[in-house]
Amino acid sequence: MSLPRVTTGSTASCLQIEQLAAGIRKADALIVGAGAGLSTAAGFTYSGPRFYRHFSDFHQKYGFTDMYAGGFYPYATPEEYWAYWSRYILINRYGQPPGRVYSDLLALVRGKDYFVLTTNVDHCFQKAGFDKQRLFYTQGDYGLWQCQKPCHYKTYDNGQTVRQMVARQRDMCVPTELIPRCPVCGGLMTMNLRVDGCFVEDVGWHAAAGRYRDFLHRHQNGAVLYLELGVGGNTPGIIKYPFWQFTARQPRSTYVSVNTEKQKIPHQLQDRALCIQGDIAPILKQVKNCLKAGE
Repeated sequence: MSLPRVTTGSTASCLQIEQLAAGIRKADALIVGAGAGLSTAAGFTYSGPRFYRHFSDFHQKYGFTDMYAGGFYPYATPEEYWAYWSRYILINRYGQPPGRVYSDLLALVRGKDYFVLTTNVDHCFQKAGFDKQRLFYTQGDYGLWQCQKPCHYKTYDNGQTVRQMVARQRDMCVPTELIPRCPVCGGLMTMNLRVDGCFVEDVGWHAAAGRYRDFLHRHQNGAVLYLELGVGGNTPGIIKYPFWQFTARQPRSTYVSVNTEKQKIPHQLQDRALCIQGDIAPILKQVKNCLKAGE
């Protein structure tokens, strides 16, 4: 795949769309690295109208102005904490469908040998129909709880209890009997999210990590397209830096970044990299149409 030197701009050019489509066609394997920007493009915004539509009462009482801040607020009681988090989980994990952005991305990888590495925890890939065996959620899942300590390394599905919490909460508090307790030590449960050193990497996490390692090993000498979507600078060591390193070591591989923000890459990758600056949603749609037109 012939790529230009890194380009910038507020919108993707027709040439860039065609180059990305051509890269997907020619690739032996496709590895998608998905960050928060992908879900943002799909409508999973955590501030603005969506926040106020669902959390205006919490805003009025506590003053925070986005969902992330609400997740870290020092609530006085577990009843308040779980009133907030149950609503948060229901909205972002069980409620809103993933939308067209994810279905367009699925169309891009369909028929290819692909794998998805993501820091997103909203489960959108599985809801959109991606093969579970080709997904690695490195940072956890809104749909799982774990022991707060943790006293053991197992996670628990929370869907049924979350729905009860939302249905039965009053005055921004859940009933005390719904507060989740660890079935082993009896202590409080918490979200299975990597926010500190207590994150539980359970059996499913390690199995997914193993499948990802096997995929990388299987294609280490092939023509691999590393497609980075909406990855910011908070955790570059999970997706961005490894993708750069893999591309540098594999002479037949290429690296593509799609982001609303201007991206920089190492000089060594200039002739095998493409940085597309623009809105992910229309870009994926255009690439999908380009691939379809070339069939």
